[in-house]
Amino acid sequence: MHRSGFVNIIGNPNVGKSTLTNALVGEKLSIITAKAQTTRHRIMGIVNGEDFQVVFSDTPGILRPNYKLQESMMKFVDSAIGDADVILYVTDVVEKYDKNGEYIARLQQIDSPVVLVINKIDLTTPEALDQLVDTWRQLLPKAVIYPVSAQEKFNIDGVFKRILSYLPESPAYYDKDVFTDRNLRFFASEIIREKILLNYDKEIPYSTEVTIDQFKEDEDMYRIEAVIHVARDSQKGIIIGAGGAALKRISIQARKDMEDFFEKKVFLHIFVKVNPDWREDSQQLKQFGYILD
Repeated sequence: MHRSGFVNIIGNPNVGKSTLTNALVGEKLSIITAKAQTTRHRIMGIVNGEDFQVVFSDTPGILRPNYKLQESMMKFVDSAIGDADVILYVTDVVEKYDKNGEYIARLQQIDSPVVLVINKIDLTTPEALDQLVDTWRQLLPKAVIYPVSAQEKFNIDGVFKRILSYLPESPAYYDKDVFTDRNLRFFASEIIREKILLNYDKEIPYSTEVTIDQFKEDEDMYRIEAVIHVARDSQKGIIIGAGGAALKRISIQARKDMEDFFEKKVFLHIFVKVNPDWREDSQQLKQFGYILD
C-alpha cells in the first residue's frame, strides 16, 4: 500500500512554522528570521519514502491584512485550510491561545485530521505545558497534540509518524526525486530577501520584494542578476547604504548562502529599483506571484 497526501502548515506569525517545515522536510526551504511576515508565499516541501509521499505546505503567518499584499498572503492560508488531507496547526508556549480565534473556529468545523503542534517547549515548565495542553484539548477536542521543539528537533519524528498514519492510500503526486515545487530562481530570491530581513529594521523589509532577472548556468557557476524593489526613493538609499556598503554586505551574505544551497559557485549582481506602492498594485502583485489565476 502506498500513501500520499497534502499536509498544510498554518499558524500565527513567529510560532516556528518555517522551522518546523524545514525540520520535517530535512531541507531549508523556508527562510527563518525573528521578524513577522517572513514567509510570504505558500512553499511546498516533499518527503518521499518507498511507500509514501508527504507534501508539506508552509504558509504565511495569520494576520489581519492592511494592504493588498497581505490580503493575497491570507488567501494562501485560506486555500491551505480548504485543500489539506491533514492540517498541521502550529502554536507555541508564548502566544495567547485565542489569537485569531476565527481560524480556531474553522478548525473546529473541518473534517480533515488536525495535528496541533505546541512549539518552543524549551521555553516553559512542565507544569505550564500541561496546563496549555489541557486548554488546547478543550478548544480542539478532535485534534491530536504534540509538544515539540522544532529548533532542537525534539519530537519531530512523533509528529511525522502521526501524519503518515493519516494519509490516504494514493499513488505519488510528484516524481520521487523532487523535494519542492519551487525552482532555483525562487530560492535565490528568498535567500536575498532573508538577508534584507536580517540586516534592516522597521518598515524596510516589509516594503521590499526581490525578483531574479537573469539566472544562467555556466559549467562552473551560476550567474544571477537580481532586483530589490522598494516602495520609495528614501528606501532605495537605505538599502544601498553609504558608498554602497549595505548592499555589498547583503550581496556577500546572499552569495555565500546560495553557494551552499546550490552547491556551486555563484556570481551575484543586485540592483535596487523604486517601484511605488507595489504592495497595493494588483498587476505587480500578480507579476511577483502573489495573485494566482
